[in-house]
Amino acid sequence: QVDAGVLDVGYVDLGPARGPVVILLHGWPYDIHSFAEVAPRLAAAGYRVIVAHLRGHGSTRFLSAATLRNGQQAAVALDIVALMDALQIRQAVFGAFDWGARTADIIAAMFPERCAGLVSVSGYLINNREAIKAPLPPAAEYAWWYQFYFATEHGRAGYEKHRREFARLIWQTASPKWNFSDAQFERSAASFDNPDHVDVVIHNYRWRQSLAEGEARYDELERRLAAGPAITVPTIVMEGDANGAPHFTGDAAFRKKFSGPYDYRVVAGGIGHNLPQEAPREFAQAVIDVTRTTG
Repeated sequence: QVDAGVLDVGYVDLGPARGPVVILLHGWPYDIHSFAEVAPRLAAAGYRVIVAHLRGHGSTRFLSAATLRNGQQAAVALDIVALMDALQIRQAVFGAFDWGARTADIIAAMFPERCAGLVSVSGYLINNREAIKAPLPPAAEYAWWYQFYFATEHGRAGYEKHRREFARLIWQTASPKWNFSDAQFERSAASFDNPDHVDVVIHNYRWRQSLAEGEARYDELERRLAAGPAITVPTIVMEGDANGAPHFTGDAAFRKKFSGPYDYRVVAGGIGHNLPQEAPREFAQAVIDVTRTTG
């Protein structure tokens, strides 16, 4: 645990202390165990690997009861910058998916001096709340059903009461061909018992839909993020061939957002949304490859 910004962050630190640093960031509803096989592979290859619990997950806690349990994208991203400062890490390669990929995308775009390279599952995920207001075709809206559920107090109460069942359903629909075990699921589900978990998750999705406000301290960063800043650092975008979560098919929709060295990789074999856990060898290799690109 380490105090960083507004949080006491829980994290794992593997590998040689003086090795090049890799920071691995999980999504929702997942936790650091998405990298249970990736992290040791990278540590064995000589990297110092940091795997952090995002706010509202695992052993990460807010330092003050008065702090808003804010899930907006800028807050989560600056948590990780604060973690780097607390650990005296100047620069790292990031490997991430889902919420974690959005966080890593933001750091790569806005603080490129802190990001030596990026492995991002599903590409460019920085949110623009005004753009989100535009209606999508019904099939696309249907894929985001839980955002609308979370917009209601009924949905909040349902997630509070049934968070494990909810998470299992998301795992099954986002990775329809992944036969995860009960033990694998329960290992991660313990992280959702965090006392701030429901507040952070509900705020995240309500903020995206402009149904909840963020904090003024993040307004300027959010304004800059809404402009869709380019990512200039070396990047590998990955996608599973059986990803059941909402995502772009191919990289045509976001390719122009990456102006540095770039590669797009689709991992075959029924790989779903939790790509690091479902394809740890391929994910770890992508991190190694993008690190070699940085020199």
